[in-house]
Amino acid sequence: MAVGTGVGAGPGVGDVAPDFELRDQHGTPVRLSSLRGEHNVLLVFYPLAFSGVCTGELDVIRDELLPALGADTRVLAVSVDSMFALRAWADARDYAFGLLSDFWPHGAVARSYGVFDDERGVAVRGSFVVDREGVVRWKVVNAIGEARDIDEYRKALATL
Repeated sequence: MAVGTGVGAGPGVGDVAPDFELRDQHGTPVRLSSLRGEHNVLLVFYPLAFSGVCTGELDVIRDELLPALGADTRVLAVSVDSMFALRAWADARDYAFGLLSDFWPHGAVARSYGVFDDERGVAVRGSFVVDREGVVRWKVVNAIGEARDIDEYRKALATL
């Protein structure tokens, strides 16, 4: 996988997930640490809203993964898009999970997870399963053009 600088650092399996607060597509602040004790989190970083591979991946999450998840697991998808672009995309695609804007400071949360591509100015396809205690239990990082496998999400979430 050839990606730009800034990719590679970040939490490993067994590390506490870096905390953050970002606004979702409705402008509501979402703090990762506020979900501790109640929810596992599937944290999905993706390059840009309205792009082909990203739309395909989030459609699969909406159609195949969400219906099988229990109420104790939240999906949070993060990109550098503005909250307004995320709202338009969520409304157009009927995404009922949180789309979080890492717009400003540009890509700061993606950087803290080691999935920001400095050359392109967007996140690569990084996915993290964070348990109720805030610990990373699984992660995978794919190049921008490489879609993730939904079955890998299922396997990782089944271990919680």
